[in-house]
Amino acid sequence: MNYQELFETVKGYVENDFPDLQYGDPTANPENFTSKQQLDIFIRQAEQRIYNTIQFPTNRRNVTGVTTNGNKYFAAPSDFLAVFSLAIILPNGEYESLLDKDVNFIRAAYPSPADSGVPRYYAVFGPATTNDPIPVITNELTFLLGPTPNANFSAELHYFAYPESIVTASTTWLGDNFDSVLLYGTLLEAYTFMKGEQDVIANYMTRYNEALMLAKRLGDGMLRQDAYRNGQVRVPVT
Repeated sequence: MNYQELFETVKGYVENDFPDLQYGDPTANPENFTSKQQLDIFIRQAEQRIYNTIQFPTNRRNVTGVTTNGNKYFAAPSDFLAVFSLAIILPNGEYESLLDKDVNFIRAAYPSPADSGVPRYYAVFGPATTNDPIPVITNELTFLLGPTPNANFSAELHYFAYPESIVTASTTWLGDNFDSVLLYGTLLEAYTFMKGEQDVIANYMTRYNEALMLAKRLGDGMLRQDAYRNGQVRVPVT
């Protein structure tokens, strides 16, 4: 199911074309909240709910970067949500996987920035700040490394992120392979917006949960049978 098919199917199910919402005088404000804008929000909300319930391979990203000698902070990608793994690549090409700790642990273990070496631990530190005379807090996150890198090491980050929405991509893995969960998730958002009948909402919720259970069997079950990392979500497959 591509975006246009999803768009028209939702309107058909709820029997609503979602006419433009007018704010004040429509002649004075031509940029009204259109049907497409409304349904796009419902679709994105459904995708967010699904991707935070099931970890499909499409939620995974892999990037490389370089630590800075003497700098204990390491920037996260702009679409970063959570870590799967972070590794330092040593000069001989070997990967040294870092252990996930909290900030307090690293501060206690390496209280001085002069405590340097090959990093062994990392912690999600918080929003980055600019180097302006008056620092500005940004929306991007950073990692705290311990000890402080004593060289410019290559690093590889494997992390969780949202795939591109079907709203902008037109076709996605979820829409092509598990359109039922995306459809009923969107219907829930749309019919809730309409303040629809409770029995209809309950029916949509039942169908959504059934589709979600099958999708979870795939994403967190069949695709996760040989996962090495213990922290990854895994469900038994019957």
